[in-house]
Amino acid sequence: MKVEPFIELKDIKSIKRMLKDNPRDFLLFIMGINSGLRAQDLLELRVRDIQDVKIGSRISLREKKTGKENVLIINHEIKAAADAYLGTTPAEPEHYLFKSRKGKNYPLTTFAVTKYVKTWAAALNLKGNFGAHTLRKTWCFHQRKTYGVSWEVLAKRLNHSSPSITRRYLGIQEEEVEEILLNII
Repeated sequence: MKVEPFIELKDIKSIKRMLKDNPRDFLLFIMGINSGLRAQDLLELRVRDIQDVKIGSRISLREKKTGKENVLIINHEIKAAADAYLGTTPAEPEHYLFKSRKGKNYPLTTFAVTKYVKTWAAALNLKGNFGAHTLRKTWCFHQRKTYGVSWEVLAKRLNHSSPSITRRYLGIQEEEVEEILLNII
């Protein structure tokens, strides 16, 4: 079953408020909805990858699923969340950024991220199917809907090999399709 993005900006703001007192999960959410990366790639990041970064810094990574090169660019919100998180934890540079409580230095799993995302959605009484990939799909949806980014640019960013894959990420609603039928030519 395919997961859905968080469509309403008010819901995204509510999740941010809900996570403000949990710096690790707040950073995970912020990075997920601001990077377009898969959760499994975010979970591979180490503390050293984001220590001392500046806004606009580029972090190169290899996607776990595809083996393709990709990049994370630090925006203002990621920078602020990273600084807040690193200020609360005595993490070593080689530690995973999103450490699990199990073992000495293991990352969270995508299954754990799915549980978190479902918990956040349930806390807001959101109906739908949500999971780890919701964060990536939320980024994609809002790039298209809020910022008007073309699907071609999104496909390039998402490293998709086919337009049909990107189409599933766009979150096109039935109302949008019907809306264009009112356009006059």
